[in-house]
Amino acid sequence: MRRREFLKWQLSGALWLAAGAPFIDPRPALAATPDIAVATGEARAATHAAVKMLGGMKRFVAPGQRVLIKPNMSFATEADYGANTHPEVVAALAEMCRDAGASSILVMDNPLSQPEECMVRSGIREACRDIGRDIVQAPTASRFFREEDIPGALSMGANAFLREALEADVIIAAPTAKSHGSTGVSLGLKGMMGLISNRGVMHWRYDLDTAIVDLNTKLRAALTVVDGIYVLTTGGPYGPGKVVKADTVIASADIVAADAYAVEAFEWYGRSFEARQVKHLRLAHERGLGRMDVAALNVQRIAL
Repeated sequence: MRRREFLKWQLSGALWLAAGAPFIDPRPALAATPDIAVATGEARAATHAAVKMLGGMKRFVAPGQRVLIKPNMSFATEADYGANTHPEVVAALAEMCRDAGASSILVMDNPLSQPEECMVRSGIREACRDIGRDIVQAPTASRFFREEDIPGALSMGANAFLREALEADVIIAAPTAKSHGSTGVSLGLKGMMGLISNRGVMHWRYDLDTAIVDLNTKLRAALTVVDGIYVLTTGGPYGPGKVVKADTVIASADIVAADAYAVEAFEWYGRSFEARQVKHLRLAHERGLGRMDVAALNVQRIAL
């Protein structure tokens, strides 16, 4: 259950008790939908299965809404290198958004390598070709970004955001699970850095982990789907490094919970970690962006 849903449930329960009304416990119905859905198997099928376990894409995308899917597409490498999101995961998400009635679907990332090579070699453009022409884009020019403040920021008070990200009705975070030299791991929260123009400033001007959380207060993913088909456990974010083929897809409406599960599900740098050991995850939890206490969450798994 998301924190907002939990608070809403608490308030609802308190009002009922205050009014002396007979109490009907809503928890059994809510428990049917997991906080975290985990599917293992082939990439496209596992992605469909994980989202279905959360209630299906129509839970997140209403007819007529504009959707932006944010994968990792920053490097000109194939999926099995572990640096980019698996193209079949991205294509499956785009398919489900189309079927849910989205009016537009864009797959976008501000790449670190040459944009055309990233879109081609990642396989994402080809995988999404049948969903819509030119839905995969890798903008880098300043005209594609708009400077905006981040209200309530604790470190990074402003940046230039991708216009489509600011205007989207629904943002779906679709990171690959990979290690990162500066933040330990790069997952949903960290991956949102691909939706701003100047990510470098986050490293040298601000506290990086606090700035990541600031960024996620501005751009809120409605759904997070972590691609754990090929996990880059060392050498991230671009590799080469040790890649583990885990054939796993993790989905959640809570980006912190999805990231936390991924941290604890895989080994990083040859050892296991708890979610609280990842600073930006801990800070996001403390600032109410989601929950990292995986053991207390409803996790459902399926093997295909």
